[in-house]
Amino acid sequence: MQESYTLFRSPEASSFFRPNGRLNEADEDFSHVEMLRQLNRAELDAYLAHPDQILLIDVRRPDEIASIGGFAVYLSIQIKDLKDRLNSIPRDRTIITVSNHAARAAVAADLLADNGFKVAGAVGAQLYEAEGGTLLKIAPPKPAVQPVATPAPAKGN
Repeated sequence: MQESYTLFRSPEASSFFRPNGRLNEADEDFSHVEMLRQLNRAELDAYLAHPDQILLIDVRRPDEIASIGGFAVYLSIQIKDLKDRLNSIPRDRTIITVSNHAARAAVAADLLADNGFKVAGAVGAQLYEAEGGTLLKIAPPKPAVQPVATPAPAKGN
């Protein structure tokens, strides 16, 4: 049985979403999460113009990034691992979290803000692309082709 928890936020907190019920951490259906701070394409593009000041953290699975696309430079930490990886995240940049539709990114943004990180907001990669933004589509590497050994000619022929 997976443990569920209810997210509560005080009005003073730097919250990026408002929960409308219970949130199961392993559940990827975040349709019950109401977004408060989602960056649109123009806002993200303005941040991307200053790459030395920001850090994109993509909380999607590697297969999602490969099939949907992503950004040129990002730190990949799946949402399920984020809490355990807080110490490996630089604190000298403004963070923007990324998921497919920004729901998981909002959960990640809130966790990071609660732990003292400066977070600009959450971005949905598919929403960014739908607004005309360009995602990098990285084709998985082709399997290495092993050379076929040709048999040595028989001696005496």
